[in-house]
Amino acid sequence: MKVKFQNISKSFNGRNSFSTIDVLHNVSFEVKESEFFCIVGPSGCGKSTIINLVAGFFSPDSGEVSVDGKAIFEPSASRTVVFQEYALFPWKTVSENIEFGLKCANVSKEQRLQVVKKLAEKVRLGQFLDRYPDELSGGMKQRVAIARAFAVKPNIILMDEPFASLDQQTRDILQEELVNFQNELSQTILFVTHNIEEALFLGDKVLVLSHRPARIKSFINVPFSKPRSPDIRNDPQFLKLKHDIWHSLREEVI
Repeated sequence: MKVKFQNISKSFNGRNSFSTIDVLHNVSFEVKESEFFCIVGPSGCGKSTIINLVAGFFSPDSGEVSVDGKAIFEPSASRTVVFQEYALFPWKTVSENIEFGLKCANVSKEQRLQVVKKLAEKVRLGQFLDRYPDELSGGMKQRVAIARAFAVKPNIILMDEPFASLDQQTRDILQEELVNFQNELSQTILFVTHNIEEALFLGDKVLVLSHRPARIKSFINVPFSKPRSPDIRNDPQFLKLKHDIWHSLREEVI
């Protein structure tokens, strides 16, 4: 077992110092090794809080978050995060952004260049290594962020709505690339999204959360093998799962 959430509750102070906002309530789940684990739920229900807890940016009020049986108390290079915003260094080239974590880990220049070249080809940016972020489209920037996350070979990659700001065509293509990428490299991925279709296309398992304070509504084991064809989105079973999750979430939004 890779990640374990055990009876996690989390709240934050409101603007009024006498008030608190309860975000998660007694949430428990497990993520297996090399699993693509997606999380969906109403806006503001605590999906990003789960990512931040696994990243080690927050600590739970009660319960324990652990990886491989060890409690998480702080960030670690073994758990990298891809945010909704591209979070690239604007003064660094594509190559320099991808190699950033490797450089921090004192990997030799020759090894860094080998990794950068390999990953840049995988994300179709081999011809753009000397470009700067302001010369790239949104989809290309997120490809850089994904390559940078995979470069350090983390055990876990945490993705917080990384495709939310992209147009639908770019989003669909990046979903397909990410499925193939993860299938080849076998990292464990926790992926937060508002998009039910995206969760079903990407995920091995989908966790559905209630409104805030979030509780677990359901788990869906996605019954489609990988790699997945874009045509799977039109499969009757896929559409039924999408319909069922939507109706479950609709109750929470209302």
